[in-house]
Amino acid sequence: MGIRVADIAYVRFHAPDLDQMEAFLTDFGLVRSHRTDDALYMRGAGDEPFIHVTHKGDAGFAGIAFLAQSVADLEVLATMPGASAIEDIDEPGGGKRVRFTDPNGHKVEVVAGRDSVGALALRRATPSNSFDARPRIGAPLRSGDGPAQVMRLGHCVLNVVDFAASEAWYKERFGLVTSDEIAIDDTTSIGAFMRCDLGATHVDHHTLFLVGTGEAGFNHAAFEVANIDDLMAGNTHLQSKGYTHEWGVGRHILGSQIFDYWRDPWGHTVEHWTDGDLFNNETPPNKQGLDTLLGVQWGPPPPPTLGS
Repeated sequence: MGIRVADIAYVRFHAPDLDQMEAFLTDFGLVRSHRTDDALYMRGAGDEPFIHVTHKGDAGFAGIAFLAQSVADLEVLATMPGASAIEDIDEPGGGKRVRFTDPNGHKVEVVAGRDSVGALALRRATPSNSFDARPRIGAPLRSGDGPAQVMRLGHCVLNVVDFAASEAWYKERFGLVTSDEIAIDDTTSIGAFMRCDLGATHVDHHTLFLVGTGEAGFNHAAFEVANIDDLMAGNTHLQSKGYTHEWGVGRHILGSQIFDYWRDPWGHTVEHWTDGDLFNNETPPNKQGLDTLLGVQWGPPPPPTLGS
């Protein structure tokens, strides 16, 4: 028996040039938390000490971390097959962790007890007027220029060799539940959007999406921004800097997020998103087809090379 994780915590990468990665991530809307000769830690505007880590080395994905609800949960995980002992985290925010390697070779950490670093001020407070709700009165809207403001890491998508085996592995250890399963026929599914199970508390539509591509790899990581004006300002800023745009702006069907996908300098796909669905234990799992997975409510269709 495993635990029920509370959220995603951070993603790790390797890159040969920390200066170049920091420049991109700053333009993407993250803020430097800490840096050494060998590692770069970037935070969002939330109170987490970091949400993106880059270690100096050959470019590639280095792992994902989930947030446990308590250090006691780590004690449970440490008894499970393949788990490390509980370790102290010698990185910004401290805390403790247990490490795993999933069936695809992906490195997975579960952390607890990290220090809060305090939230940053919201740069773009842009209340939107609609026909039936008009909160902005007596003042014009001016969103301003510059990067989007990343608030937090929202989810990660991983390519896996065997979807069913990987799904079982993550659910058994971390208590994830299905929001939408992607079926290709009556008996075969190739992926699932999975969320944290916090009972009656509403959480993001998905924290982890596993897709059975037959080959293990990183697909993308998605970072929540302040609002749609923030997302669009970020789009304009990233375009002005000449970065590689991959897909967007549009609104997904599954999860309903407004999205905008970019590539970092080494080809890793990172997403800005806002205005996603929130589900709890009253929301049943659903099955969807590939057309729904790849469809949009509005915006351009996905490119054939979507995902790292």
